[in-house]
Amino acid sequence: MESTSLLYLQITKSLKHQIETGVLKEYDKLPSLRKICIDYDVSMNTAIRAYEELDRDGYIESIPKSGYFVHRRNHRFRSIPSVTNPELFTKNDNQEGVVTTMVKNFDNATIHLSSANLGPELVPIKKVNKALLAATQTLSDSGTIYRRQGSLKLKIEIAKRTYGWGGNLKDSDIVPTSGSMDAIAFCLLALTKAGDTIVVESPCYFGILRLANSMGLMVVELPTHPITGLEIDAFRLLISKRKVAACVVVTNFSNPLGSCMPTENKKELVRLVTLHDIPLIEDDLYGDLYFEHTRPKSCKAFDEAGMVLWCGSFSKTLVSGYRVGWVAPGKFKDQIERIKLYYTLQSSVITHEAVGNFMESGAYEKHLNTLRPILRDNCYQFQKTIHEYFPAHARVSQPLGGMNLWIEFAPGFNALELYNKAIEKGLSITPGRAYTLQNQYLNCMKLSFGLKWDTKMERALKLLGKLANE
Repeated sequence: MESTSLLYLQITKSLKHQIETGVLKEYDKLPSLRKICIDYDVSMNTAIRAYEELDRDGYIESIPKSGYFVHRRNHRFRSIPSVTNPELFTKNDNQEGVVTTMVKNFDNATIHLSSANLGPELVPIKKVNKALLAATQTLSDSGTIYRRQGSLKLKIEIAKRTYGWGGNLKDSDIVPTSGSMDAIAFCLLALTKAGDTIVVESPCYFGILRLANSMGLMVVELPTHPITGLEIDAFRLLISKRKVAACVVVTNFSNPLGSCMPTENKKELVRLVTLHDIPLIEDDLYGDLYFEHTRPKSCKAFDEAGMVLWCGSFSKTLVSGYRVGWVAPGKFKDQIERIKLYYTLQSSVITHEAVGNFMESGAYEKHLNTLRPILRDNCYQFQKTIHEYFPAHARVSQPLGGMNLWIEFAPGFNALELYNKAIEKGLSITPGRAYTLQNQYLNCMKLSFGLKWDTKMERALKLLGKLANE
């Protein structure tokens, strides 16, 4: 009888060959451990050892409660978009007209390829509603009176999750808000005044740009890499020449690029803002939607001086309508709490308690374990369809998490014209011009893959490709 070590090596060699020759393709599901035992006539321990070896070598990955899958090995259907190159010192333009038109036309669309939210089929509605009912029963006043400190349960559960990536926060570090944009608004209101300069990535989520414009802030857009995010060298150069009041960055799987800053870049960014006394407003609402094995760290993990104001919400990962967000403001907590008191007094206790209940029960982690593979597969299906049906010159981002794709067409392509044609067909997309205060990204657009992938969605994307080709 052959030794166990030789048997497990035979299994790994066979499966590696199938993966390398394309018999097994990216994201293909591998046979179950039980089937491996039967097919190769080996013990369960031998089968497990073979899969562990393949996992360690980067050939496969384990998805909890789903099985083993061929690992994504940096395959690209298309070239990635260019590193962006905005002007560093320029007067703010206004993208208000583009965004207003988008908002106005949103309800006219039947398929929303623009909205970075989960489709209703991907939300565990019954379990969330059960948690909501429990909140009305367990709160001593059924959530009908003001609770200035918010839901203690929610703050405890948010703080507990930070230990997974090195944030190590306490519940007292958390200030609950009505969504991530509320958190960012409180931060900017507390830390800046009209005429101040803030730094953002480019392209940048249009909600942040509109907010900054409404406050009379000068926005400097920095060059951004579609994979590694904000260019640290550009940030270093800027702060050596200009006084900056705050920096606003979506560090993990940004909207719209989908970029994720490497750990070393995050460390350096925190070092620089600490050295120059620049508050860093970190919007981390997509961090839990990673496709790889572990959650990427947040800048907050490296913040020893309290300069990072870590913001997030459950709008992208669970339910957008409940408006549950937070900020861990570090040394700026007193200012943030004072601003919150001025503007909102308190957040909705019932919905915050409901999400706290949902997390405490373990249902949130189970939901994420189910959701991540779905979003990863959605991303693959979008990229594959774009490769087959969009113009050959289109470049597509390669996010490793989140739910956003950035598409860059050839120079001269008119994404606004494509937007108008798509709306006429009932499809909503987001033209790139919405993500900047400069006259750029006219040949770009963003798509979101947070909806359920089905034949209807596939037909919509193929139609969009046809319109782009026309």
